[in-house]
Amino acid sequence: MPAPDAAERLGTEPVGRLLIRFSLPAITGMLVNALYNVVDRIFVGRLVNEAALGGLSLIMPLMTISMAFSMLFGIGSANTISLRLGQGRRQEAENTLNHCLILLTGMGIVMMALGLIFIDPILSLMGAQEGSLSLDYARRYFQIILFGSVFAMVGFGLSHCTRAQGFPTITMIAMLLGAVLNIILDPILISRWGVEGAAWGTIICQCVSLVWILSFCFSKKAVIRLRLRTFKSDLKIIRQIMSLGLPQFLMHLVMSTVQILINTSLGWYGTEALKVSNGGDVALSGMNIINAFSMLILMPVFGINQGSQPILGYNYGAKKFDRVLRAYLLAITAATSICTLGFIIVQGFPSHIIRLFVPDGSETILFFAPRAMRIALLFLPVIGFQVVSANMFTFTGRPKISILLNMLRQCIILIPCLVIFGRVWGLWGVVAAGPVADAFAFLLTGTMILFELRKLRASARAGG
Repeated sequence: MPAPDAAERLGTEPVGRLLIRFSLPAITGMLVNALYNVVDRIFVGRLVNEAALGGLSLIMPLMTISMAFSMLFGIGSANTISLRLGQGRRQEAENTLNHCLILLTGMGIVMMALGLIFIDPILSLMGAQEGSLSLDYARRYFQIILFGSVFAMVGFGLSHCTRAQGFPTITMIAMLLGAVLNIILDPILISRWGVEGAAWGTIICQCVSLVWILSFCFSKKAVIRLRLRTFKSDLKIIRQIMSLGLPQFLMHLVMSTVQILINTSLGWYGTEALKVSNGGDVALSGMNIINAFSMLILMPVFGINQGSQPILGYNYGAKKFDRVLRAYLLAITAATSICTLGFIIVQGFPSHIIRLFVPDGSETILFFAPRAMRIALLFLPVIGFQVVSANMFTFTGRPKISILLNMLRQCIILIPCLVIFGRVWGLWGVVAAGPVADAFAFLLTGTMILFELRKLRASARAGG
């Protein structure tokens, strides 16, 4: 846990220096995670084909569901551990860590078993049309990934618990190990075994990350250690873990539903719009590339958002509202600068970006994907503002507004836009739904944050 003098520095050190110090580890971790996915897709597109990229897009909702359960038990356990350590109840914190490992392992085994038994019915719900080549690649990839579901869930879930003890660097190193190994293994395994090689490479990297996390959790360096011999089943702990992890769990379930809707819409409208028999597969592959590249831009924004949280929270609690304003303005400036740079790259060089993934792609994907990228990321410059501003309401005592604003783009506005625009304009309407949702979320968030900033400025002038 942070030392008292470290906490006090949140209220005294220059805000810019604090933002850099707290954001860099988060940005590094987020970028590594995004790079992991981008590299995977680049090698699959280059060494297999564009249909295989569509297969990876089909299983994305299933990966999101897996992450939802990891967050349910991982974030729920991390928050419980923080509470127990703050209360001086170290033994209960340690037992919570034991529960986290057992719950994640059990859920990983259940998901693996259900996935292997019902793989065809599950994949049929993911949005691919009958006769889709991408569906075959999705099946071949997913049936291998399922064997690593336990490693992925346990590693990801326990990484939150290491942060809760004050060791974010341990998690960052775990992610770096996985990403670097993935870059090394991907060209070797994919060139040899195709999409199955990509799956085995992912599992190996997840195992390495898990070994690193577990070695720390069992070591004497940890504030609380995994001691399975001291495990005592406690329904109260399980209930608290699940209640504290429920918001992130539900958010990721909603994201999975939206991903399925997008996949289904792309499959429905792709053939008609692109005038080729495999138009649905092409649309899936193109949007997979766009999503992968956009996350490479947005992950640093999420890192800045995470880094600003302790600064905003501490200074708001200390009623140092001038520092809250300064931290907020610096955070949105940095986030908007990154998004604007990404926007310039996307709008200026979309074809170059697409060819990075599929240098020998079909005429259809080289026609569709660059145009779709320009449309889908049309309002990219405002997303940084929306992400950081929505977070502000958490610290001003209105977390429900923060959740609402975060959900606006992801489902509340996006789902109706996908349905209506798809029916009216087909494939291009589905592509345009995202930027329209971005614009509406920006306008509503901007309107609400203006009133919040006026209150903060008034409080700052009044000296708290």
